[in-house]
Amino acid sequence: MITPLPAWALFGAVLSAAGLPIYIFAPKFYADSHGVSLASLGALLFALRLVDLLQDPAFGWLTERLRQGRAAAVTLAGLAMALAMLGLFAVPPPIAPIWWFAITVTALFSAFSFLSITFYAQGVARAATLPGGHVRLAAWRETGALLGICAAAVAPTLLTGAVAAPYAGFAWGFAAAALLAVWAMRRAWGAQGAVPPAPIRAILSDRPARMLLLLALVNAAPLAVTSTLFLFFVDDRLGAPGWSGPLLVLFFLSAALSAPVWGWLARRHGEKPVLLVAMLAAVASFALALGLGRGDVALFAGICIASGATIGADLTLLPALFACRMARIAPNAGQGFGLWALVNKLTLAIAAAVVLPLLGAAGLGADAAQPESALRLLGWLYAGLPLVLKLAAIGLLLAQQLPVDLEAREPARH
Repeated sequence: MITPLPAWALFGAVLSAAGLPIYIFAPKFYADSHGVSLASLGALLFALRLVDLLQDPAFGWLTERLRQGRAAAVTLAGLAMALAMLGLFAVPPPIAPIWWFAITVTALFSAFSFLSITFYAQGVARAATLPGGHVRLAAWRETGALLGICAAAVAPTLLTGAVAAPYAGFAWGFAAAALLAVWAMRRAWGAQGAVPPAPIRAILSDRPARMLLLLALVNAAPLAVTSTLFLFFVDDRLGAPGWSGPLLVLFFLSAALSAPVWGWLARRHGEKPVLLVAMLAAVASFALALGLGRGDVALFAGICIASGATIGADLTLLPALFACRMARIAPNAGQGFGLWALVNKLTLAIAAAVVLPLLGAAGLGADAAQPESALRLLGWLYAGLPLVLKLAAIGLLLAQQLPVDLEAREPARH
């Protein structure tokens, strides 16, 4: 029985709610609620991501070999992810908060990594059965993922006042959704026939695959920086703490609604030119954000809509291109998406390790009155640094001799 596409969207929504929002919420939650310094949190997040250097390729190797055991492994990992989320937000730290943060975040992201790699690898086989192939599956999957981010972004705000501990309420809701998503995808994890696993060196020796991984690394960096700093920017730079949740929803809802449009445009005009247009629009949105200050909530809302739409292109087209390449050179795809997960998470780790200690050193903290120099630095880090990084990604895309359109359209040859 073929698992319907809405189940793929639901699973993508749960995974996304466990990924990016945690980088948005967790550092500020532990800094404000438990007094953990930003420098310590940034260093810890970076150190924990170093584990991924070994863990993600190992998960890729494992998922390629699980075959009939994939369904059971996914169920266990889904349960572990739900419990880790509860530990992170719903359980008062029984030990020093920084170490409880380390334990729960490690468990959460380990389960998240395994599930993401298995999910995307299985998508290579599912796309082969679909009209529209990888781009169509990616549109469903990433639209679900972005809607999941929207739900995660607004949940703490909606729960504030309704429950005593809004982040704990979010964690319980996430746990229930995770179990539902695992159940909905229970028939999706069949082995991919007799396709042999591909050694990781075969993927890294393929130039188009290497170029896509490098592009993913550089292009994901601006989102990593803005995600890490979003709550600080809204609360401290704009002076609008009550608007964090609605603005996050506006950003990711714009991304979700734009994802099918970018997929349609890519099928008509090609992935590379469509990506280039989206990247240039992102540069313009970062430039506009540089001039924002206290009270500019309405202007920032417009920027959230515009920049969110550009993210829809990044999150839809790049994974589709990589999946298409994996279908040609490594159809089992586990280790390929292990590398893909690694480069995307490294951007978040590097962002946290760089920008949080810089802001901490400048004096940004939990106090109501923030130093003006720290607020200026926050503005440059939130908008100026991503602008430079996005320009670097544009240069990389233009410099590549990667036949992106051809890779997306040629049928796989096994």
